[in-house]
Amino acid sequence: MSDTPAVSMTLNNKPHFEILDGLRGLAAVVVVIFHFMEIVVPDFSRIWIAHGFLAVDFFFCLSGFVIAYAYDTRIANMGLLSFIKVRLIRLQPLVVIGSILGLLTFLFDPYSNLYSVYGFKETATLFITSALLIPYPVMPERYFNLFNLNAPSWSLFWEYIANFLYATVLFKLTRKVLAPLVALAAVGLFYVGWNSGNLLGGWSGGTFFDGMARISFSFLMGMLVYRSNWIIKNKLGLLGMSALLMLAFLTPYSEQWNWLVEPLLVVFYFPLLVSLGAGASLSSSHHKINKFSGDISYPLYMTHYPFLWVFANYVVAEQPNTDELRWVIPVSVILLIALAYVVAKFVDFPIRRYLTKQRRH
Repeated sequence: MSDTPAVSMTLNNKPHFEILDGLRGLAAVVVVIFHFMEIVVPDFSRIWIAHGFLAVDFFFCLSGFVIAYAYDTRIANMGLLSFIKVRLIRLQPLVVIGSILGLLTFLFDPYSNLYSVYGFKETATLFITSALLIPYPVMPERYFNLFNLNAPSWSLFWEYIANFLYATVLFKLTRKVLAPLVALAAVGLFYVGWNSGNLLGGWSGGTFFDGMARISFSFLMGMLVYRSNWIIKNKLGLLGMSALLMLAFLTPYSEQWNWLVEPLLVVFYFPLLVSLGAGASLSSSHHKINKFSGDISYPLYMTHYPFLWVFANYVVAEQPNTDELRWVIPVSVILLIALAYVVAKFVDFPIRRYLTKQRRH
């Protein structure tokens, strides 16, 4: 998940790419809706937002862009240890918070009793590996997710690796070296699309290396967009950019051509959106909603999925009809957004402020 808020940067003499924050929040909401829909409609050709999971690839591209923007000029003087501390403070609290929520829903899911299957020792192992981002795909009941208590953590695992490689190797690369790497990563992504039929993988033990292919291209491409200054000035604003982003997720799903459509969206369309988003201006009337969207994006992404396991078990146990799901899903999405806001304001932000203060002492 791209998680460095561009709007909150206080780097001197640098522009603030505010609209990118708002787009990240919209993408996070799309991920939540997609996860609900894939549970109740297994046939992707019948899901109106069937490409919603590609929001993760958009996150990765944003992350490469913003990391390069924030650190290219100071990483050499900053040092690896200091960089790691800053990134841990930014990312790790919500990894742990998501793991705690995952543990609670694992223990108290009214529609399931997996604790009786796995017991204390294995449950403790599931929690520790989740909190420390150590892949542990052992639960067939949860399709061998890399992180059984909080599935979206798979992308944070790769985000950490990308951040480490950036601080040790990637920041040194010139554009002449970076461009061929991007091209090579694009070939890898098209291969994954052809081999798997889609880009949905990365979250499970069996699709582990699909995740590597997804972040390799998008993170490097985001860096290349920033370093090449491919920023397209425009007047689309937050609403126009949001509409363009939604077009990707609303693209019809085709069994025949999906292997090609998804890599094309990731390789060409998302970098274009990052270029346009960085060059778009935010109107004063949209400042509040844009800030709210940016603030809840990472918390929403990292706190929603434990409740999706409960929802999936509810669907199996209760077999709700379509009329019931038409209100259950929207209300659930709204409640999850509200939870993300509460977690951000009263848990994540205070923890990060405290840790940042301690680091500076």
